Amino acid sequence: MRGLFWVLALFALAVAVALGASLNDGYVLIVLHPWRLEISLNFLVLGLVLLFIAFHAILRAWSLTMGMPRRVQEYRRRRQREKSGVVFQEAVRFLFEGRYGQALKRAGEAYAAGRAPGLAALIAARAAQRLGEPSRQQEWLEKAKQQDARNEPATLMLEAEMLNEERRFAEALAALARLQGKLGRHIAALRIELRARQGLGDWDGVLKLLRQLAKRDALPAETVHTLAVKAHLANIVRCADDSTALTAYLRTVPAAERSADVVLAASRGLALAGADGEAQKLIEGMLDHGDDEVWQSDLAAIYGRLSGGDQMSRIARAEEWLRRRPDHAGLLLALGRMCARQRLWGKAQSYLEASLSVEETQAGHLELARLGDQLERVDDANRHYRAAVMPANDEK
Repeated sequence: MRGLFWVLALFALAVAVALGASLNDGYVLIVLHPWRLEISLNFLVLGLVLLFIAFHAILRAWSLTMGMPRRVQEYRRRRQREKSGVVFQEAVRFLFEGRYGQALKRAGEAYAAGRAPGLAALIAARAAQRLGEPSRQQEWLEKAKQQDARNEPATLMLEAEMLNEERRFAEALAALARLQGKLGRHIAALRIELRARQGLGDWDGVLKLLRQLAKRDALPAETVHTLAVKAHLANIVRCADDSTALTAYLRTVPAAERSADVVLAASRGLALAGADGEAQKLIEGMLDHGDDEVWQSDLAAIYGRLSGGDQMSRIARAEEWLRRRPDHAGLLLALGRMCARQRLWGKAQSYLEASLSVEETQAGHLELARLGDQLERVDDANRHYRAAVMPANDEK
């Protein structure tokens, strides 16, 4: 539509010029002694217009001719930028494809061409690290640090990640500390720090980071649970020889993190350290509200071995649990041990035989054999000793 408008406008202008020229009878007299020149006004106007056009064309041609070197340089620079952009993209693609030699080569070319030199140096550093060339890796990292200051956080992140992969965890934490001073703590940095603290065995730091990441939904719940259990187990082992320290540590463990594995390890440690009262509280707190997963553990067996404190109250508590789980072999075995310790021979025998009827175990036969020795039932004791040395299930 716009093109049609301009065509009509040009035709209208041509018609107006033609009409104006036909109605114009003027002339121009040019005197240059001894010559006189008389021409029509229309011809003079046309000549001036043509002269202007020719002069403009000459100037334009002169400008194009003189600007040729500059335009050639601009063309070459533009082509070089386009080529360096393609080379940079290839470096990124080769890095993700795992073709690290090609990635290193293309990143070096992009760096030399000045195409995002900081990022190109980071790509080259990662490729060199994958190729197992630490000297070139460090060289490219230094080049990355010398580029735009805006690339420094990315450089520190990559450096920390690579140090983690090389198991240089202390150096990785140092790089993350420098990053924190510039950019603060974000989720990706916290994940890298979590790996570094695991590597150093800083389990208190691991627990702190896990809680921060869990609040931000930055890790799957299963991963948080697994790592938290691992951290707690490591701390329990560290405190295993000191019942006071172990008790104090358990008070700092939130209820949500007191899984069956954690309570089991803590109960074992307390029992071995002679803190039977603390072990009793811990096990009772877990088994009173425990689900099936908890009851499949060895907590009941440890409970049955606790020797100090009020045995009768423990027997009463275990019998309450038995009413909810009448066929639990481990609980029946624990009750048999506790009753035997209190010389309640009949109940002990009944519980132990019930345990064997649910699940035949070496521990159950040994307890009945010892009970037979105490009651001077030699034949029964020998029979259960023989059964105990036969292939059977492991002791609970």
